[in-house]
Amino acid sequence: MGDKKGGYIDKFLKKADKAIQEGVKKADEALEEAVEFGSITAKQAAKTSKELRSQAKKEREMLQKKGIAKINEGLSTAKKVTANTHDDLEILKKLGKLRKAEVITEKEFQAKKKKILDRI
Repeated sequence: MGDKKGGYIDKFLKKADKAIQEGVKKADEALEEAVEFGSITAKQAAKTSKELRSQAKKEREMLQKKGIAKINEGLSTAKKVTANTHDDLEILKKLGKLRKAEVITEKEFQAKKKKILDRI
């Protein structure tokens, strides 16, 4: 499962990087146009571009942390569901033995079985 997790993270980061790169590129193009029209100086444009790149780097790191956290959260949830399902199946087996030993009635067994199966 480790390889899949790494693959998903890489895919997510590549997609995020691409979006961030495109955003920075568009911002740089807008700055170049502003310089051409004399709205801002080349020095101001360079400073703004540097700030945008710094912000993009921070956003990438934040996305990476969020992405890894989400993937881990999903894996944790999947493990819990699997563990709970296994536990529920063990309980069903025990209830079946109790029914065969006539410790519980068929009706009691069916009621418990329904509750367990509804959770799965």
